[in-house]
Amino acid sequence: MLIKPAPDIRSSEITDKVTYLNRRAFIQTAIGGLAIGALAGEATVKAQQPAAHGRKFENIRRSNLSTTETPNTWQQITTYNNFYEFGVDKKDAATYSKTLKTSPWTIATEGEVTRPAVLHLEEVLKGRALEERIYRHRCVEGWSMVIPWIGFPLLDLIAQLQPTSKARFVEFTSLSDPSQMPGVRASYLRWPDTEGLRLDEAMHPLTILAVGLYDEVLPNQDGAPIRLVVPWKYGFKSIKSIVRIRLLEQQPVGAWQREAPQEYGFYANVNPTVDHPRWSQAKEVRLPGFFKNRPTQMFNGYGDQVASLYAGMDLKRNF
Repeated sequence: MLIKPAPDIRSSEITDKVTYLNRRAFIQTAIGGLAIGALAGEATVKAQQPAAHGRKFENIRRSNLSTTETPNTWQQITTYNNFYEFGVDKKDAATYSKTLKTSPWTIATEGEVTRPAVLHLEEVLKGRALEERIYRHRCVEGWSMVIPWIGFPLLDLIAQLQPTSKARFVEFTSLSDPSQMPGVRASYLRWPDTEGLRLDEAMHPLTILAVGLYDEVLPNQDGAPIRLVVPWKYGFKSIKSIVRIRLLEQQPVGAWQREAPQEYGFYANVNPTVDHPRWSQAKEVRLPGFFKNRPTQMFNGYGDQVASLYAGMDLKRNF
């Protein structure tokens, strides 16, 4: 399959980090929501549609862990994305991710494991039962969607690696290739993107590695070919295009936590009582809406399943 390269982005078109962050804060303050009108209008980037040429998964199990809320449409999910490797605007991922080559794909697994290996994604998925998990997704910026992911529990892969007694955390690293990813040429993040979970968070049944969407192979702009989905944490815990998984004894520092530790803590749980330094987290906008008029749920509504992981912790200090 031939993939056309994305057009180069001139350095003058890349927003510097401080300007970008200030602009985003201004938008949040000015309208109490996000500039998302293009989702329903002519300016919407045309999404790559579900394909009918061998990219559809079959025999998907429907998980009883799914929410009963109505999922967002394919168009909404695939044209409004945070995928900073392709740019800072929500439409950039759909515009520029056509350059991303997702096959063959390998994932290095290493660290505190007894069975380190370089895994080929085809081998990881061979014979593995995949499930549809319809999850609520809330971004730190205050917008939310309901997304029908296709994937499998991360705990299955971790068990396969056989963690040592020292393993307490899991670190994920995404692909960082400026030849395919124009955003990596910019300096608003120190690449590659990395993120981490506590081992018990990673092995919780709700935590999955997603490889699809709406029964289709995961579109490039949504983190193809494999990404992390942790439904009770902010969107920046949803690292995409994973190329390395390390089990560690010491707590890792994620890329966004390293870049702005006053704004992005290690835990990143959805918590309406802890304000972001530049806006309140008490309410959110459910796309394709326009205003933050929906109360944010603690742990994104997954408290019954995950609150016990944080028993006794100060969640304002450990944000």
